[in-house]
Amino acid sequence: MSGAVKRAESRVESVIAQRKAEASGALVGYLPAGFPDLKTSVDAAVALAQNGVDVIELGLPYSDPVMDGTVIQAATQQALSNGFRLRDGFTAVREITAQVNIPILVMTYWNPVLQYGVDRFADDLLAAGGAGLITPDLIPDEGASWLAASERTGLDRVFLAAPSSTDERLRQAVDASRGFVYAVSTMGITGARSDVDSAARSLVARLRDAGATSTCVGIGISTAAQVAEVLGYADGAIVGSALVKALADDGVEGVGRLAASLSAGTAA
Repeated sequence: MSGAVKRAESRVESVIAQRKAEASGALVGYLPAGFPDLKTSVDAAVALAQNGVDVIELGLPYSDPVMDGTVIQAATQQALSNGFRLRDGFTAVREITAQVNIPILVMTYWNPVLQYGVDRFADDLLAAGGAGLITPDLIPDEGASWLAASERTGLDRVFLAAPSSTDERLRQAVDASRGFVYAVSTMGITGARSDVDSAARSLVARLRDAGATSTCVGIGISTAAQVAEVLGYADGAIVGSALVKALADDGVEGVGRLAASLSAGTAA
């Protein structure tokens, strides 16, 4: 499988490699589509790109977000209450990529993709200008249909790895992923924490031993100092809850200010 992974050029991995050459690594920023409304979510994502974020992780609101913390759950539930539909995610990707040249990975639970149709979803994401998917509740050995669709379309596919993962599971995630492997730094749900769990460092080392060439760490990062700390051993730092809170509290300007502050942590 690993040979198949390397056939298609990964937009996301290319950006991460470039940022490693220029600085200490990449900054990945998460926001949910449709929060607080669709237009504002597009404007907020554009603000990320204009303030130092290298890759956007755009979340699709879902009714059962089992891996999301309270900040992100509240945002996605508001989006759903406002009438967000899955097709609005493709609209958001299209409108963001029309304004800024930045790879967008859609973060989605697997059930909405199945309901929409895996091949149809891949085709519509590609047509909208998306770079690929992050699938937190899908494991590679249950993802044959997505592996096939992403090979056909060249879309990136990001699988998660946790400190509790066995070496075999880590190898599966590395072999199946294209773009990067998403290293979950702490056990449990997402949310900003005062310090990043030390388990992330050993997890990244284990992923490298398993053959990973690009690993980004997420869950718990909320300051430029934490970004710099993570980029001391990983290829990218992923920030989510802190950006969502900034958007909720201070709007698009607030999320842009925080992104600019966080991006200072990527300086070599």
